[in-house]
Amino acid sequence: MKHHDQVADAFGSTAAAYLTSPTHASGADLEALAAAIGTTPDADVLDLGCGGGHASFACAPHARSVVAYDIAEPMLAVVESAARERGLANVRTKQGPAERLPFADGAFDWVVSRFSAHHWHDVPHALAEVRRVLKPAGRVLFIDVAGADHPLLDTHLHAVELLRDGSHVRNYRADEWLAMFAAAGFTASVRERWRLPIEYTSWIARMRTPDERARAIRSLWEGAPDEVREYFGVQSDGSFMLDSLMIDAH
Repeated sequence: MKHHDQVADAFGSTAAAYLTSPTHASGADLEALAAAIGTTPDADVLDLGCGGGHASFACAPHARSVVAYDIAEPMLAVVESAARERGLANVRTKQGPAERLPFADGAFDWVVSRFSAHHWHDVPHALAEVRRVLKPAGRVLFIDVAGADHPLLDTHLHAVELLRDGSHVRNYRADEWLAMFAAAGFTASVRERWRLPIEYTSWIARMRTPDERARAIRSLWEGAPDEVREYFGVQSDGSFMLDSLMIDAH
């Protein structure tokens, strides 16, 4: 199975769980996203890797149009249904990978992405596509889990992420993000950083992680050096904290 197929399969089978996930459905970052879109009158917005559609739903009241774009068809079905229930008639869906955007050059005022890019096969290629479909004065806001600056922390983070979800690729550090945006022709900066609490039981259940992998995550955390456990705030029930960031680019 190729990576794109693996991502589509993983998130197709868990689509409904992502719509109702408190981790994904709320947060000050969604409010910041909505406020940013509101600064552009009649904005056309692309939500790249829309997942359960929460970024799309936050943007829609402040935009002329929102395209919710994702590789998993069942995710898009969930977004379509939820948009109808919320009366968001300006949200439409489109299926495909981040690295291949079936839109005209200069089609969007904003491209946003929230908690998706760590699954993408080729982020530099995706960013080149983002630049192509943006209008000349267009803006970008990306939100994602951040990689850790210290290799010891970063190795544990990615081991845990991959055990939980085989479609995981990488949580990029802030410096990696800025370099990739620069290479794609953007001026980018880190707008915000915050810590995201992860409740272990629901985190595992949402992805339907097999029991043996869930046990391996607990074992990995339990055997981790003190500084790793302290940094990620590992609790006795397996819950922990992730670093998140918001990248602003134009």
